[in-house]
Amino acid sequence: MAIEFISTGSAIPAKRITNEELAVKIDSTDEWIFSHTGIRGRHVVNEDTATSDLAVEAAKKALLQAASWKGGSIEEEEAALRDAALGMDLIILGTATPDYIGCPSTACIVQDKLGAKNAGCMDISAGCTGFIYGLETAAALLSVNSKRKRALVIGAETLSNITDWDDRRTCVLFGDGAGAAVIEKTGAPSSGEGRRGLIRSVLHADGSGSDNLKILRGGSRNPYRAGEVIDIPPHINMNGREVYKFAVKALTDTIEELLNEEKIAVDDLARIVPHQANARIVQAAAKRLGIAEKKFFLNIEDYANTSAASIPIALDEMSRGGDLHRGDLIMTIGFGAGLTYGGNLFVW
Repeated sequence: MAIEFISTGSAIPAKRITNEELAVKIDSTDEWIFSHTGIRGRHVVNEDTATSDLAVEAAKKALLQAASWKGGSIEEEEAALRDAALGMDLIILGTATPDYIGCPSTACIVQDKLGAKNAGCMDISAGCTGFIYGLETAAALLSVNSKRKRALVIGAETLSNITDWDDRRTCVLFGDGAGAAVIEKTGAPSSGEGRRGLIRSVLHADGSGSDNLKILRGGSRNPYRAGEVIDIPPHINMNGREVYKFAVKALTDTIEELLNEEKIAVDDLARIVPHQANARIVQAAAKRLGIAEKKFFLNIEDYANTSAASIPIALDEMSRGGDLHRGDLIMTIGFGAGLTYGGNLFVW
């Protein structure tokens, strides 16, 4: 039995903020931002768009691809989407920016909008590692129940809503977007010759670093009080230096762990797809491990850090752009708030 990728999809807001536009406000330059982050621009939602809206758009693209949709009338497209949605047994959604705090889960909102009424739903709060955790969770839930066959795994974020656009340390880093993948339990082998699908995942966390990346207001630790005047909404607070050191170590440790556990070499990998947090993190990790930078897929220049959405967006871009081929051995690595980190190893 294998857990295989069937399709992917992504959704990127139309509005784009370039470094030049941002630099005017925060007294910086495109050259400084790019040299320190690898970012040229980021996409942000309008005031009427929530995380679930991006998630639904990405999910529909993945569902249509899973249905082998080749085009046709609007009615035929809607029918294909409806049938594909009804075939989902699970919807797992990783996000740090849910539509609502606590409940309902954003995954349930997505389920309703898609008409996927047969799917069990949950959100996963693992920061930028959300898709890594979500993929392993969905795979495990498919594996333990013979009646479950397909799952929709989504990473979706509207980080622009929790970004302090006057904070030059953080506002250059983040963007909005969503990515989705349909995975399926098949009869293909998951080990040995001709193995397919998800081979191994590692999931880790270091809660001692939780203060280094957090949203301070709005939760039960620091709730809003009656009569309090709220001038500033909740924002991401980050200790950049500590997060950088954590991310480089998390990236290198996870790559080494997956390689060692599977007894494979870097050369066996077609690509490594890291969380798109900062190009300098990937460069530092590549140098530390002696891996050529071209082995890593990076699209942070165009999208910035989209947290849980970054890896599925990258996979969709690679797949639709012809950069992924059946049989490719792919490694994905995530690291972020929690602090969490981990990775997946799979055959495309």
